[in-house]
Amino acid sequence: MDRSSPSTIATEPSTRLHVTGIPPVGEAMDLPETAVRHIQARRLRSGDGLVLFDGTGGEYIATLVTLERRRAHARIDRFLDRDAESPVAVTLLQAISKGERMDYAVQKATELGVARIIPVITARCVVRIDRERWEKKQRHWQAVAVAASEQCGRNRIPPVATPCSLEPALAQVEDSSGVIFDTDGDHAASDLRPGDRLATLIGPEGGLTPDEIRRVADLGWQRLRLGPRILRSDTAPVAALAVIQTVIGDMG
Repeated sequence: MDRSSPSTIATEPSTRLHVTGIPPVGEAMDLPETAVRHIQARRLRSGDGLVLFDGTGGEYIATLVTLERRRAHARIDRFLDRDAESPVAVTLLQAISKGERMDYAVQKATELGVARIIPVITARCVVRIDRERWEKKQRHWQAVAVAASEQCGRNRIPPVATPCSLEPALAQVEDSSGVIFDTDGDHAASDLRPGDRLATLIGPEGGLTPDEIRRVADLGWQRLRLGPRILRSDTAPVAALAVIQTVIGDMG
């Protein structure tokens, strides 16, 4: 792939867009309809700069060449081999919460650098729908992760798995060390000792059942304290991931 830079390039672009099928440097592409709507919402004009990424790593600096009502054309100016990933691949097993709380958890987990998100149907989940609607929810949550990646500067989008019960979710992280945060934890969060891969399980509004906590403890997961207070289902993943990323050095 030719990654050389032409003489005229966009300067200081601030709009980031996830697109697929990015051509080599020096060529141009028609942007998808979702990107066109985003560009129009930002009130961009021909000649403005863009950052494009396809989710496989790195990003492309581009120039918006033409903008019409339903179409936009961009020139690929140069490639930047830049990533903003965590040094440890963290998988979030997030028990499904109702309403916008799950959207919030997916959004913030993406911003906090998780490598993968597995929505989990635990015993106390209040959301109960059929398989077809779960698949629709999965597509929605994946779109939330894409939008969060565009906003936060990530060039790799964490995949959001199809919702499943706890046992299949745990089977997907067999190669990871695990940690669960609860007020009865055996150690402080500072005692966390992750490997290259780490998984954490966050409960729903009603919390995890004693049997679910016992299940992950039997797998050797660390039980760590996250303060003396019980956190809401949308606060807990943010607090837990911030602690994890701080301990492993991702937060500087």
